[in-house]
Amino acid sequence: MSQKIGRPTESRKDVKLQIRVDKKTLDDIDACAEALQTNRSEIVRLGIKLVKSELKK
Repeated sequence: MSQKIGRPTESRKDVKLQIRVDKKTLDDIDACAEALQTNRSEIVRLGIKLVKSELKK
């Protein structure tokens, strides 16, 4: 079998996480994604990294 062809990644993202949010939170995520020209998933990842770095202080 051959490997899947697609964009190379730094780390595999093979775990799916589903969350429930209210409309305001979704609007905030979308606004951040648009401002940073990225997607919702990346905004959530950045948010997690930010919280984690704050916890280490």
